[in-house]
Amino acid sequence: MTDHDARRSIATSALAAGGLLGGFAVARQSHNRQLGGAVLATVGVACTAQWRKTSGSARAGALLGTYLVAFGASHPLAKKIGAWPAVTTVAAATAAASLVLSK
Repeated sequence: MTDHDARRSIATSALAAGGLLGGFAVARQSHNRQLGGAVLATVGVACTAQWRKTSGSARAGALLGTYLVAFGASHPLAKKIGAWPAVTTVAAATAAASLVLSK
């Protein structure tokens, strides 16, 4: 992996985490879950396109799955540890998975 590829991987990982955090923040601040979902979906599409370009379709699919599972897992986790800690936890896990699985 070149330095440029490594930077791109880190940027995409950060974008994925930001999509989860940003989607939640938009939904919470606007009181509009659909708007937050639009942020989440837009970032998911952008990340998936980059993952596909750099890592292939199979890994892109796995990483998109991770992103979506993280979103779903944040809801029951929030009941146990609170909303922001849950979203932060799944965002970090998603970023880590992206770093590990993407090329």
